[in-house]
Amino acid sequence: MPTIEEVRAQDVWNNCAVRSVASGVMGGGLGLFMGLFLGALDNPIMQDEMTGRQQFIYTAKQMGRRSWSSCKAFAIMGLVFSAAECVTEKARAKHDTTNTVVAGCVTGGTMSAKGGPKAACVGCAGFAAFSVLIEKFLDRHT
Repeated sequence: MPTIEEVRAQDVWNNCAVRSVASGVMGGGLGLFMGLFLGALDNPIMQDEMTGRQQFIYTAKQMGRRSWSSCKAFAIMGLVFSAAECVTEKARAKHDTTNTVVAGCVTGGTMSAKGGPKAACVGCAGFAAFSVLIEKFLDRHT
């Protein structure tokens, strides 16, 4: 039998806002580290003409730009996906793959909306398909 504290903690975690913010923060952290790693791999175009100090400064700035950009993108992606999945799950009162498809479509459409309606539709379909593949790979809903 769970204790009162465990029940309260579960109630807090079942709140869509809490779950979404937590996913956004974790996504931002993942994006930050991915940006640091990928930014370090960028080589300056004028590499032969730059001193070691200039190359170091260029790489550090590039890592910072990449990290912040990836951090924002992954934070938004995590927040939107988690919010959409949670709201869909609560509205349908079911925990199945359909929630993942809807959340993937909403997330893909949101992330690619700046490109226009065609890009939003392609983003919706692509992210929904990717979400289903990940869902089947992880086998969460059996």
